[in-house]
Amino acid sequence: MQKLTQNYSTINQMADKLISGSRAKTADSSVSELSFDEVLTKTSQVRNDSLKFSKHANERLATRNINLSAEQMERLENGTTKAREKGIQESLVMVDDLAFIVNVKNNIVITAVGDSADSIFTNIDGAVIG
Repeated sequence: MQKLTQNYSTINQMADKLISGSRAKTADSSVSELSFDEVLTKTSQVRNDSLKFSKHANERLATRNINLSAEQMERLENGTTKAREKGIQESLVMVDDLAFIVNVKNNIVITAVGDSADSIFTNIDGAVIG
């Protein structure tokens, strides 16, 4: 916390000093100030880089004894990237004999299905088989 050693006649003068002091401190510590748009863009890029699994998908992986190898996970992420590039919002991504429903916009696996003969997938607007 910054201490003020000078006397100020108004609270506004004191606030101005504190605000200008914090700006100077930021500049001195070599921390660059980013616009809101830049922060949002960087946050979106970080969020889009890693595929997450919903609680439901994690439960399905556990109950269906589905264990993804590192190579399968990479292929699932690549399939999601391909779906995003094509403008798909809700995608079926096939990896070997495993099927995943992925919300591409939010980068979240919604559910997972293993070897199943009578699988029906609804509410998708595209599929990636990889």
